[in-house]
Amino acid sequence: MKFTKIICLLFFLIFFSLTVFSQSKISGKVIDQDTNTPLSHVSIILKNTNDTIYSNNLGHFEIYNLGTYTFHKPGYEDKIENILENHPIIQLQINPNELHEVMISSNQIAKTQNTSYTSSQIITTQSIEQNNTIDLAPVLNQVSGVFMQNGALNTNRITIRGIGSRNLYGTSKIRAYFKDIPLTTGNGETTIEDFELSSLARIEIIKGSGSSIYGAGLGGFIKLIPKTAGFNQTSIQNTTTIGSFGLFKDVIELSSSTKKTNINTVFSHTQNDGYRNNSSYNRKTITFNANHYFNERDEISFLASFVDLKGYIPSSVDEQTYLNTPESAAFTWEQSKGYEDTRRSLLGLSWHHQYSNTISQKTSVFSSFKNAYEPRPFNILSENLSALGFRSRILKESTEFKWTFGIEFFNDFYNWKTFGNLYQDAPSGTGSIQGNLLSNFKEKRYYVNAFFETDYSISNKTEVSVGLNFNKTNYKLKDYYNNDSNPDQSGSYTFKSVLSPTLGLTHSISKNSSLYSNISHGFSPPTTTETLLPDGLINTNIKPETGWNFEIGSRSIFFNNRLQCNFSVYRLNISNLLVAKRTGNDEYIGLNAGKTRHDGFELDSRFQWFKLKNYKLNTIFSYTLNRYKFKDFIDGDNDYSGNDLTGVPGHIFNLGLDFNTPFGIYGNLHFQNVGSIPITDSNSLYTDSYNLTNFKMGWLKNLNKTLNINVFLGINNIFDKAYASQILINATGFNGSQPRYYYPGNPINYYTGFNITYNIN
Repeated sequence: MKFTKIICLLFFLIFFSLTVFSQSKISGKVIDQDTNTPLSHVSIILKNTNDTIYSNNLGHFEIYNLGTYTFHKPGYEDKIENILENHPIIQLQINPNELHEVMISSNQIAKTQNTSYTSSQIITTQSIEQNNTIDLAPVLNQVSGVFMQNGALNTNRITIRGIGSRNLYGTSKIRAYFKDIPLTTGNGETTIEDFELSSLARIEIIKGSGSSIYGAGLGGFIKLIPKTAGFNQTSIQNTTTIGSFGLFKDVIELSSSTKKTNINTVFSHTQNDGYRNNSSYNRKTITFNANHYFNERDEISFLASFVDLKGYIPSSVDEQTYLNTPESAAFTWEQSKGYEDTRRSLLGLSWHHQYSNTISQKTSVFSSFKNAYEPRPFNILSENLSALGFRSRILKESTEFKWTFGIEFFNDFYNWKTFGNLYQDAPSGTGSIQGNLLSNFKEKRYYVNAFFETDYSISNKTEVSVGLNFNKTNYKLKDYYNNDSNPDQSGSYTFKSVLSPTLGLTHSISKNSSLYSNISHGFSPPTTTETLLPDGLINTNIKPETGWNFEIGSRSIFFNNRLQCNFSVYRLNISNLLVAKRTGNDEYIGLNAGKTRHDGFELDSRFQWFKLKNYKLNTIFSYTLNRYKFKDFIDGDNDYSGNDLTGVPGHIFNLGLDFNTPFGIYGNLHFQNVGSIPITDSNSLYTDSYNLTNFKMGWLKNLNKTLNINVFLGINNIFDKAYASQILINATGFNGSQPRYYYPGNPINYYTGFNITYNIN
């Protein structure tokens, strides 16, 4: 009897312990794989029983049984995960066919695309990889309202809704971030084309001054989001590409993730002789992205990016050269062998803390450095730039009421010198030779941006958003080179504080259709060089460009989510238009010269012909209609009021077809039509409209559980069309030479390569 009692007691203890274990809670978290944004209302379904639970607004979930679960959320690919331990982090990858449901991290308050009150766009990894991953322009130019011109891999200009078209060299008046690190300087200038496309998980774009919640970005906002490793996965991959004009590119990616730490490192080497003379290009990059989860409430991330670039500059050419010998470089640039030699780095550290189920804080500190040396025919420019700043915000989220407020501050320390270029005194073929010092400046640029935004659900179908941005920008300039012939240009200038309000409204018409509208204010300050007058003094009367944006749009899905259709119409009124007035050979000053009115229509759609697991056939369509006018523009004795805005095409049309098969064969065909572009403010000269057709196909095969291979071939400009890939507006000829308006685009060219991926576990 005693032995029986002992056996019964042991049996009871074993049964009790198993019962307790089986009922113990297992907690985890569901996040967006690219952005680490928590995903709420994810369906978590236990295999066999179909028992379902849902993640909360922090992405957290609790289950009571180990086993295999399916994670489902509209906008993301379903994921089947075998959960064998506590605290798993489940990463969901976006579904390109359901982008309207994807969380957009670029909004101050994260929300799905179909509930955003701004015109926004997501460029996925798949869209980036459909091109040759060498050039950013074909990627951005598929988005309505966005137009990137590229005279060379290192000569680009991005405009959004026509803003920035009057910037002669480079991109301005558009804010850009690499994750949480600002890429836009205190001068309002932005460079994103130097970053390795293969290191990006996606690109998010907000169009119009609704992005002013981020500060001085009148035209829009671009966010580059780097790749992360898959949870509990380690892989190594190498991609090698060769192509026309001496193209060679090699990318090595190492990604590794454990239960709490995620690391992704990308190294790339790109070189190209170029189609045109004096256009060779050599770039090396390293991108390092890491995340570490201390616990369910604390996360840190670290980002580092390094770019070493040397690119020669063929510059623009006159009409006869463009038509007859487009492979030529500008004569003086070729004689001086002009180039840019740049090294830049970005460092950022972010901490995300969850105070409660509804309140969180995210704080980032960042720094950037740039050293550049650029011999040009008229002088040699030497630059050193360093920046230090931080960004912090608090976010409150609840069912009906959400708000966030924060501040961003950074200092730019910019030292630039110019030297004489003695290439004309040297034997032919020598190239640039540094001469005497011509100027020596140090600038300090201070930038403060405070913001507040709130979303309030009036009803289940209607949400109103209110935002306010405060900006303070000032420059301090010290001239270290002045004499009788070079007056002292030292001085400082503080712009008046700028308040930019935003009012947005979204309304759900039905389950599959919604309307949005916004009224928003934006601004862009002039660069330091635009504030300098020919006599060496700072023009204290120059003002920032400001604008009001009025927009209404719709997002809809039809035919069981096979057709997505987004459109918007808007009017953007710009005051205190900044124009570049030429004072010498490649020398300009800035002037406030009037007003412009930007009326536009944008349409983006995607149709999925098949909804089968192993087959995919999609059609992608976008159309941009630009009716941009000088509303009030008097330049000296010339009245250009009523003319078309210079530097922007009248329309852009994109049509694409992409497919996948169960045999591993995939491909895409893309056609683009770009309308004529006014080259001069008088509208006396326009470019010709042009068509471009690009094609890529490949074969992707999983050789075994650990090894994948991808072989591809692409052809750009299939029909060998001649076109101007970038223009220099209002160019003026000197000493009897013809104006150099045109940057010739590449003729037909190909690329081919392969990718090998080895998954360690």
